[in-house]
Amino acid sequence: MEHFWETAKQLIKFSIIGISNTLISLGIYYGLYFLGVNYLIANAAGFVVSVLNAYYWNNKYVFKKTSSGNKRALARTFLAYGSTFLLSTFLMFIMVDCMGLSGVIAPLISLVITTPLNFLMNKFWAFK
Repeated sequence: MEHFWETAKQLIKFSIIGISNTLISLGIYYGLYFLGVNYLIANAAGFVVSVLNAYYWNNKYVFKKTSSGNKRALARTFLAYGSTFLLSTFLMFIMVDCMGLSGVIAPLISLVITTPLNFLMNKFWAFK
Protein backbone atom coordinates (compact mmCIF):
# COMPACT_ATOMS: atom_id res chain seq x y z
CA MET A 1 0.00 0.00 0.00
CA GLU A 2 2.94 2.31 0.71
CA HIS A 3 4.14 1.88 -2.89
CA PHE A 4 0.69 2.93 -4.12
CA TRP A 5 0.79 6.17 -2.10
CA GLU A 6 4.32 6.95 -3.23
CA THR A 7 3.24 6.52 -6.86
CA ALA A 8 0.14 8.64 -6.23
CA LYS A 9 2.34 11.44 -4.78
CA GLN A 10 4.63 11.18 -7.78
CA LEU A 11 1.67 11.40 -10.16
CA ILE A 12 0.39 14.52 -8.40
CA LYS A 13 3.84 16.16 -8.51
CA PHE A 14 4.29 15.07 -12.13
CA SER A 15 0.91 16.59 -12.97
CA ILE A 16 1.79 19.91 -11.33
CA ILE A 17 5.05 20.02 -13.24
CA GLY A 18 3.16 18.91 -16.32
CA ILE A 19 0.94 21.97 -16.01
CA SER A 20 4.01 24.21 -16.01
CA ASN A 21 5.43 22.28 -18.98
CA THR A 22 2.14 22.65 -20.79
CA LEU A 23 2.03 26.38 -20.13
CA ILE A 24 5.62 26.77 -21.33
CA SER A 25 5.09 24.61 -24.40
CA LEU A 26 1.77 26.20 -25.33
CA GLY A 27 3.10 29.70 -24.61
CA ILE A 28 5.96 29.14 -27.04
CA TYR A 29 3.67 27.37 -29.52
CA TYR A 30 0.99 30.06 -29.55
CA GLY A 31 3.53 32.89 -29.50
CA LEU A 32 5.25 31.52 -32.58
CA TYR A 33 2.00 30.37 -34.22
CA PHE A 34 0.47 33.84 -33.97
CA LEU A 35 3.70 35.32 -35.34
CA GLY A 36 3.13 33.23 -38.47
CA VAL A 37 5.48 30.34 -37.77
CA ASN A 38 4.28 26.99 -39.12
CA TYR A 39 2.39 25.08 -36.43
CA LEU A 40 4.73 22.07 -36.65
CA ILE A 41 7.85 24.22 -36.15
CA ALA A 42 6.16 26.10 -33.30
CA ASN A 43 5.27 22.74 -31.74
CA ALA A 44 8.90 21.56 -31.99
CA ALA A 45 10.23 24.72 -30.34
CA GLY A 46 7.76 24.39 -27.47
CA PHE A 47 8.72 20.73 -27.12
CA VAL A 48 12.45 21.33 -26.68
CA VAL A 49 12.07 24.02 -24.04
CA SER A 50 9.36 22.16 -22.12
CA VAL A 51 11.35 18.89 -22.03
CA LEU A 52 14.33 20.65 -20.51
CA ASN A 53 11.98 22.11 -17.91
CA ALA A 54 10.40 18.68 -17.33
CA TYR A 55 13.75 16.98 -16.88
CA TYR A 56 14.96 19.50 -14.33
CA TRP A 57 11.84 19.40 -12.14
CA ASN A 58 11.13 15.67 -12.50
CA ASN A 59 14.72 14.85 -11.61
CA LYS A 60 14.80 17.23 -8.65
CA TYR A 61 11.31 16.87 -7.14
CA VAL A 62 9.26 14.02 -8.59
CA PHE A 63 11.57 11.05 -8.98
CA LYS A 64 14.48 12.53 -6.93
CA LYS A 65 17.27 10.76 -8.75
CA THR A 66 20.28 13.03 -8.35
CA SER A 67 20.94 16.55 -7.18
CA SER A 68 23.13 17.25 -10.20
CA GLY A 69 21.22 15.20 -12.77
CA ASN A 70 22.67 12.65 -15.12
CA LYS A 71 23.05 12.29 -18.85
CA ARG A 72 21.32 8.92 -19.03
CA ALA A 73 18.13 10.21 -17.40
CA LEU A 74 18.25 13.33 -19.60
CA ALA A 75 18.62 11.22 -22.74
CA ARG A 76 15.79 8.94 -21.66
CA THR A 77 13.62 11.94 -20.80
CA PHE A 78 14.12 13.29 -24.32
CA LEU A 79 13.37 9.86 -25.78
CA ALA A 80 10.22 9.47 -23.67
CA TYR A 81 8.94 12.93 -24.46
CA GLY A 82 10.25 12.57 -28.01
CA SER A 83 8.08 9.56 -28.67
CA THR A 84 4.99 11.35 -27.41
CA PHE A 85 6.08 14.47 -29.31
CA LEU A 86 6.03 12.41 -32.51
CA LEU A 87 2.63 11.05 -31.58
CA SER A 88 1.42 14.57 -30.78
CA THR A 89 2.78 15.92 -34.07
CA PHE A 90 1.08 13.12 -35.98
CA LEU A 91 -2.20 13.73 -34.16
CA MET A 92 -1.95 17.47 -34.80
CA PHE A 93 -1.28 16.88 -38.49
CA ILE A 94 -4.35 14.62 -38.72
CA MET A 95 -6.52 17.06 -36.78
CA VAL A 96 -5.38 20.24 -38.59
CA ASP A 97 -4.59 19.09 -42.13
CA CYS A 98 -6.97 16.16 -42.54
CA MET A 99 -9.89 16.95 -40.25
CA GLY A 100 -9.79 20.73 -40.55
CA LEU A 101 -9.61 21.45 -36.82
CA SER A 102 -8.06 24.69 -35.65
CA GLY A 103 -4.33 24.84 -34.93
CA VAL A 104 -5.37 26.51 -31.68
CA ILE A 105 -7.45 23.54 -30.47
CA ALA A 106 -5.39 20.60 -31.80
CA PRO A 107 -2.53 20.75 -29.24
CA LEU A 108 -5.02 20.74 -26.37
CA ILE A 109 -6.69 17.58 -27.63
CA SER A 110 -3.30 15.96 -28.16
CA LEU A 111 -2.30 16.63 -24.53
CA VAL A 112 -5.11 14.44 -23.24
CA ILE A 113 -3.48 11.47 -24.96
CA THR A 114 0.21 12.21 -24.50
CA THR A 115 0.34 13.31 -20.84
CA PRO A 116 -0.50 9.91 -19.27
CA LEU A 117 1.97 8.22 -21.62
CA ASN A 118 4.70 10.64 -20.53
CA PHE A 119 4.15 9.88 -16.86
CA LEU A 120 4.38 6.13 -17.39
CA MET A 121 7.52 6.35 -19.53
CA ASN A 122 9.23 8.74 -17.13
CA LYS A 123 8.35 6.78 -14.00
CA PHE A 124 9.13 3.29 -15.25
CA TRP A 125 11.93 4.00 -17.70
CA ALA A 126 13.58 7.45 -17.78
CA PHE A 127 14.00 7.85 -14.02
CA LYS A 128 14.13 4.17 -13.12
